Amino acid sequence: MRNTADGWTSREKAFAAFATGPLLDFWRRREEDEFTGVENVTIRYVRFISPQHDKVILLCPGRIESYVKYPEVAYDLFHCGYDVIIIDHRGQGRSERLLQDSHRGHVENFEHYVDDLETLYLKEIVSRHYRRRFALAHSMGGAILALMIARQPTAFDAVVLASPMFGIFLPMPVWMANRILNWTEARPALRDGYALGTGRWRAHPFGINMLTHSHERYRRNLRFYADDPALRVGGPTYHWVREGMQAGLNILSKATAISTPLLLLQAGADKVVDNRAQDLFCQTMAAAGQPCEGGKPQVISGARHEILFEKDSMRAEALHAIVDFFARHN
Repeated sequence: MRNTADGWTSREKAFAAFATGPLLDFWRRREEDEFTGVENVTIRYVRFISPQHDKVILLCPGRIESYVKYPEVAYDLFHCGYDVIIIDHRGQGRSERLLQDSHRGHVENFEHYVDDLETLYLKEIVSRHYRRRFALAHSMGGAILALMIARQPTAFDAVVLASPMFGIFLPMPVWMANRILNWTEARPALRDGYALGTGRWRAHPFGINMLTHSHERYRRNLRFYADDPALRVGGPTYHWVREGMQAGLNILSKATAISTPLLLLQAGADKVVDNRAQDLFCQTMAAAGQPCEGGKPQVISGARHEILFEKDSMRAEALHAIVDFFARHN
C-alpha cells in the first residue's frame, strides 16, 4: 500500500501523463454489467476484480455522477488490495432514466436507491464470499448507504461516508421550501419539473465551481460529460428535492439503529450539503452508544464538497483516512 500511496500527494504535477497512461490501462480492464432494479429500471455498474483480492469496496457515487467519473478513485483503492464495484444510480450515469427529459434528476421514492444498492450487494458481494466487505459513499450516495446499513447493520465490516447528503443547502428557509414542495407535489406538471433555479446540464467555469480546488480533476470530470452527452444530468425535480430532504430526516431518525463501524469525512468548505446535519448524525450515534469513528466527523480542512476529487494534499489526507480505517477492520 505504501508504494501506491507515495504518489497521492504529487499526482497533479503530471496528471495528463497519469490519466492517459496507467489510469487508462486500468480503465480498460473494467467489467461492466447490469441488473433490473425496482419497477424494472435497468441499473448498470462496473467492477474491477482480481483473483488475488479477498476484500471488496462497494462505491456509491453522488447525485448526477457516473462510475465513468471514478476511475482514479477505483485505481487507488484497487492498488491498495481491494476489488472495487461502483453503481450508477437509477436516473443517472449509464443507468436507465426515469423521465423523458433525461437531464432531470429524479427518483420516485428515495428508498428505491437503497433497494438497488441492496440488490447489487447480494449479486456481486455476497455471492463472491469476500473475507472483508467495505463500502465508500459520496454525497447522495452517503445518504443511500446510511439507509442501507440502518436496514442491514452487518452487511459491511466498515463504511466511510464522504460529504454525505444528510441535509441540503437551500436558497430559502426550510419552512418555505416545504410549503413550495408540498404545493408542487399535488401538481404533476410541476412536481416532475426542474426545481427553482435549476435546469439542464451545462458546464460551469472552474472559477465559480463549488466542488473542488483541483483544476486538473475538475477539467477531466467536465470532459466526461462533454464527450458523452448521454451521461448528462442537470438540476433535480421538485419531487427529488422533497425525497432528498425526507431522506435526511429519515437518516437522523435511524442513526440510533446504525452499528456498523463508520467514518464520516466532512468537507470543511462544503457549500452543497449542510455539515450541521452530519454533526447531528454523529452526535445521535454517540448518544446511542455507537459513536462514529472519533465520535464526530473528521474534517478535511478547507476542502470543497468533492473530497475524493480535491487537490492532491486534501485528497491524500482523505484517502489515507479511508484505507487506514478499513485496515483497522481487517
